[in-house]
Amino acid sequence: MDDRIALPPDAAPWRQRLAAVLASARFQWTIVAVILLNAVVLGMEATPLHDGPWQPWLAAIDRACLAVFVIELLLKALAYRWRMLASGWNWFDILVVAIALIPAAGPFAVLRSLRVLRVLRLLTVVPALRRVVAAFLAAIPGLGAVIALLAVFYFVAGVLATGLFGASHPEWFGHLGRSLYTLFQIMTLESWSMGIVRPIMEVHPWAWAFFIPYIIFATFTILNLFIGIIVSTMQSLSRDDQPPEATSEDTAAIIARLERDLAELKRRCGSA
Repeated sequence: MDDRIALPPDAAPWRQRLAAVLASARFQWTIVAVILLNAVVLGMEATPLHDGPWQPWLAAIDRACLAVFVIELLLKALAYRWRMLASGWNWFDILVVAIALIPAAGPFAVLRSLRVLRVLRLLTVVPALRRVVAAFLAAIPGLGAVIALLAVFYFVAGVLATGLFGASHPEWFGHLGRSLYTLFQIMTLESWSMGIVRPIMEVHPWAWAFFIPYIIFATFTILNLFIGIIVSTMQSLSRDDQPPEATSEDTAAIIARLERDLAELKRRCGSA
């Protein structure tokens, strides 16, 4: 998903000026402010204030924010035309605004709840958030092998747990589906000891020999691999985004030092 859109060299001057305005920090922060205002309105609509005297004002502000988003997309279309579709971030913005424009009535009433997706537009406006999302997307190919490893281990552990504990605790391990769900709960460390493992150990005192290695491998090893791959990808993207002057010595300083060395060499040769 690349947000860098280049205008053609022969673009009209007004398109270049409009593109400069759209890319300016002032315009971007204005959009951020509108998104945050819209988030506050959507949050207030989920409180008792929605049914009070504030309801008409909240609805008006919500429509005004939506109008700003539509105008922003129209300005991008005027400046970049079809080139704006080259950016995945713009596709995301178009999808979010299109959902908000669908009438929330009849079979589309459920889409009214999806208006909150407009808050996710912060991901497309704030550069720091864009880098985090880009790092996650770039890490997906590397995560594939880890996901496959987790799936194999998870399946083997589910079948094994069903055979070991299904007869005595059918509510947790009665069949493969229940075993997989219970193991997922244990993997998240939610009530795994007092809620599941200790009651099982009252019947099977040796059960710890199954659950402790499972937690160590599934939670502390595989999940940390996820984090490690994502962090490594973010560091790699951060190095790639650094300007050359931030990663190498300044060219002017190198030239100045070479000139000083050359002058010193000439002085020594002249005095020899």
